Amino acid sequence: MGPNGDGDDAFMKEWITGRNPVYETLRAKRRDVFRLLLAKGVEKSGHVPEIINLARTRKLEVEEVQRVQLDSFGTNHQGIALQASEYPMVGLADILDKASEKSEPLFVLALDEIQDPQNLGTIFRTAEATGIHGVILPFRRTATITPAVVNASSGATEHLLVAQVNLAQAIEEMKADGAWVIGLEGGAESQSIESINLRGPLVIVVGSEGSGMRSLTRKLCDHLVRLPMVGEIDSLNAAVAGSVVLYMAIQARK
Repeated sequence: MGPNGDGDDAFMKEWITGRNPVYETLRAKRRDVFRLLLAKGVEKSGHVPEIINLARTRKLEVEEVQRVQLDSFGTNHQGIALQASEYPMVGLADILDKASEKSEPLFVLALDEIQDPQNLGTIFRTAEATGIHGVILPFRRTATITPAVVNASSGATEHLLVAQVNLAQAIEEMKADGAWVIGLEGGAESQSIESINLRGPLVIVVGSEGSGMRSLTRKLCDHLVRLPMVGEIDSLNAAVAGSVVLYMAIQARK
């Protein structure tokens, strides 16, 4: 039995904490929800009243508990925790279908072995804000969508289509359907991103924090691009660099 009364079936469930992540999880309606814990005396401001209303529409009782009961979830719970089913991953076909349904050129983000949950959450948040049709992750050596990533994304994960795939095969399939593949790479062989056409069907690839893209992924890119750097440093954090490219792409696609 877990610290909050979870039984043996809890392995299919997880706890989402923080006001924005809980609010977005309830609003998206993509997960089953089981319990909502609210710290006694918590200020009912911001999204809290909306969370309570959304919970009621899902026939979910709000359980008021001592704040110390939530501390087992870490320090960023903000007095609220939602027990929900695990993250609903999709297939590549679902992402392709979304682009077709919206009658938009394909816009996909491929993350090649991003391993830091904070980085993953940050780039997910930007991806959702820029209207990406979906994000693809490899099967191995990657952070996945854990409660920590949901929190880091401020709940943006709940509105995204995310697939775990054989990255090379998925990229080849999208290329065969006419997508251009742009890999973010700071090496000497890279072109300035300002010289690349970012309109049309597009897959943007961001590599890992340390070693960048794997060699096979790099070979599948139609263009390797770098961001203009005019300061003293010569590189950006992977999530920040990826976020900049996403915004450059959405500007071009408008």
